[in-house]
Amino acid sequence: MHDRGDALSPEAEMPVPAPKTARQLEVERKFDVVDSTVSPSFEGIAAVARVDKQPPHELDAVYFDTPAQDLARNRITLRRRTGGPDAGWHLKLPAGPDARTEVHAPITAGDAVPAELLDVVLAIVRDRPVEPVARITTQRESQFLYGADGAALAEFCSDHVTAWSAGPADGSDAGPAEQQWREWELELIDATGAAGHELLNRLSNRLLDAGAAPAGHGSKLARVLGRTSRSAREPAPVDPVHRAVAQHVEELLTWDRAVRADVDDSVHQMRVTTRKIRSLLREAQDSFGLADGAWVLDELRELAGVLGVARDAEVLAERYQKQLDRLDPELVRGPVRERLVDGARRRYQTGLRRSLIAMRSKRYFRLLDALEAMVAEYPVTTFGPGPEPVTPPNIDAAYRRVKKAVKAARAAHDEGAPTGHTDDGPGAVLHPDEALHRIRKRAKRLRYTAAATGASGVSQQAKAVQTLLGDHQDSVVSREHLLEQTEAAHAAGEDTFSYGLLYQQESDLAESCRAQLGAVLRKLDKAVRKARR
Repeated sequence: MHDRGDALSPEAEMPVPAPKTARQLEVERKFDVVDSTVSPSFEGIAAVARVDKQPPHELDAVYFDTPAQDLARNRITLRRRTGGPDAGWHLKLPAGPDARTEVHAPITAGDAVPAELLDVVLAIVRDRPVEPVARITTQRESQFLYGADGAALAEFCSDHVTAWSAGPADGSDAGPAEQQWREWELELIDATGAAGHELLNRLSNRLLDAGAAPAGHGSKLARVLGRTSRSAREPAPVDPVHRAVAQHVEELLTWDRAVRADVDDSVHQMRVTTRKIRSLLREAQDSFGLADGAWVLDELRELAGVLGVARDAEVLAERYQKQLDRLDPELVRGPVRERLVDGARRRYQTGLRRSLIAMRSKRYFRLLDALEAMVAEYPVTTFGPGPEPVTPPNIDAAYRRVKKAVKAARAAHDEGAPTGHTDDGPGAVLHPDEALHRIRKRAKRLRYTAAATGASGVSQQAKAVQTLLGDHQDSVVSREHLLEQTEAAHAAGEDTFSYGLLYQQESDLAESCRAQLGAVLRKLDKAVRKARR
């Protein structure tokens, strides 16, 4: 049996690092120059009214990574730098073209990476050691560019760089080699809006006119380590399902960081991504070398469940807030907001803490290891000719499961008649609401499979089914919660009138969803038939 380490549920709590960091968006471009290249002039650029040359200073930075350089592989840098105005620990994360999110922590002595920084990238480094991989010293001459209003616009830096690597990541005996080069950096001070992008382009053109060339590496560390872009090093997966899984695994790591920072809607997006991966793996188990009931699928289900505690509370808080805001204030009686909205927000925070505990567990790290290994080994068995060809996943099998769920839902609606052969066993009887929820889950699997295999029309219509029945399921959950809160309010001697209004609204919404379901399912069937032609 696979050793999964500690549980995803919070059996043994790990301390949560205290937030001592500061974040900012860094928008910059780097340029390669030779020793003879002369610094550019910024005269004649309308936006630049004044240029101030700063005294030169020396920067000394030690860069940290795992032995396998996992941070560098994900275009992330972690350093401890002394000298200059921003001495301290710096963690830089990709945030789009020319942009990175920079996380700062105060300077510390020694090589112990601050826990609050390490936690940000815990999904990347996991429980592997983080140690020095390079040292880079920089002799920097900089100029600040100001606008007519006196506001700083950009900083231009001319750097003479000396660097040493701690040795190759493959563990060979080659010692650290010294490298030296010159480069220019151009960083926006105000990185917002189209005006900033236009200014960056104008300033960049001046640097190119002076003889610079766009840098061949994204960072100084990447140059030291010989890192190129990920696309240049790793071929893309061949078949569409493997390609989709690889993309979603990368997204999972990105949403992991967002959840740790408590970014709005991040728990929802991480949960959705987790479910996408699980759905695609279930549809293509043979091609990924997974046996029925593989532990990876179980772990993905449990991870989605842990995230679901916070997500469900988040949905209820937003739902009740909007519903109460739409009511006439005279109809909102008693401490209903405190019970419904504030109570849900408190449950969200509890769920978020539970999620973070799970995301700091060895069990979670082993799940990420397994997902990355599957992506790296694609395809396990190629589709097409071969001794044991594997049939690629397609929409037919997934759609048959949707139709089976629809048939079961009709039987369940008919006074609780047996639903036939279901996942719960022959003759099992589903509650009508649960039967509709099952249609939703299977439509979601169909949607992800269709999207991965290029059946966009089917994916769109499956999403419509999923969305409609998602609204229905939200109303089911909300009504159950409203009944619980009504009983609690009644026991406390509070007015329960508003709870009844909200309950009726939810009932009306559910009825509307059921009424629309037939038309949406017919559109899905039409899209599937069209895709087969």
